[in-house]
Amino acid sequence: MSAISVNGLTKKFNGNVAVKEVNFEVKPGTIFGFLGPNGAGKTTTINILCTLMGADAGSASVNGYDCSKEPDDVRRSIGIVFQDPTLDKDLTAYENLLYHAYLYRVPKPVRRRTVEDAIRFIGLYERKDDLIKTYSGGMKRRLEVARALVHQPKVLFLDEPTLGLDPQSRAGLWTYIRRLPETMDMTIFMTTHYMEEAEVCDDICIIDHGSIIAKGAPSELKSMLGGDVVYLIADDNKKALGMIRDLLDIEAEIKGDEIVFPTKKSDTCIPEIIRTLGDSVRSIRLQRPTLNDVFLKITGREIRSEHADSGDQLRENIRAYRRRSDRQ
Repeated sequence: MSAISVNGLTKKFNGNVAVKEVNFEVKPGTIFGFLGPNGAGKTTTINILCTLMGADAGSASVNGYDCSKEPDDVRRSIGIVFQDPTLDKDLTAYENLLYHAYLYRVPKPVRRRTVEDAIRFIGLYERKDDLIKTYSGGMKRRLEVARALVHQPKVLFLDEPTLGLDPQSRAGLWTYIRRLPETMDMTIFMTTHYMEEAEVCDDICIIDHGSIIAKGAPSELKSMLGGDVVYLIADDNKKALGMIRDLLDIEAEIKGDEIVFPTKKSDTCIPEIIRTLGDSVRSIRLQRPTLNDVFLKITGREIRSEHADSGDQLRENIRAYRRRSDRQ
């Protein structure tokens, strides 16, 4: 059984299609990336999967529960880390997590141990009795992940989990997230616009204008570009260009002051070129394809920088989720 199954999912707002006949599956125990520019339909899809809104057509299930017919079961089996912070700054880290454990009815005999285990997992046990207002941004984000783990969900949704964090804090947070599938048998569903983060995913769906435009493992998606790209500068670029074409039988070209050509065998062709051109080679560099390159090839533009949803919409989503959690 898939951890998440989406078939023909469609959602419209005021006649405008936000999500159009989306289909994808997420395997249990994997990290799944949902990528796309601002307004592509990522947040709408997550809201449907987390039962914050209903779909107009199609179906979606999480952990075997139908999102429209069994919303309470879905909510009990998932964890969510929203884009914006939702911790109570006037409580300690321990109190924030303990409150969450009460809401999710974690059994009393194991409640405190479960909270402490979650705080230990993200490396903040020594600061568990400190007020949240004394925490750095990276520490707060790690604690929000810990809070989402307290009731031991089968699927964890991370909506732009490192948005606004510095590179060091982002790397630290991912140290813990990457361990979840193996240590807790958990499935991760994440959105991000940081392409280097998406590289850790087992599978990826790229969405644009409400439709899935590509899906597969990162390596599969990047193979669409035809391999690596070599950039070379020689004493005489025109002469070198002819020699490279004859040697490799490829369509190389001159762009600016560099000779540029794709290759699927960079480990063998670069040594051949250097042996052939000898000392006339001034510089040579290799650029491996990125997921942003994939998006650029498919759509003709780069993935735009993401921003959090408007404050009013995000706060309403959070309030709705909390109201439903309180009724569990």
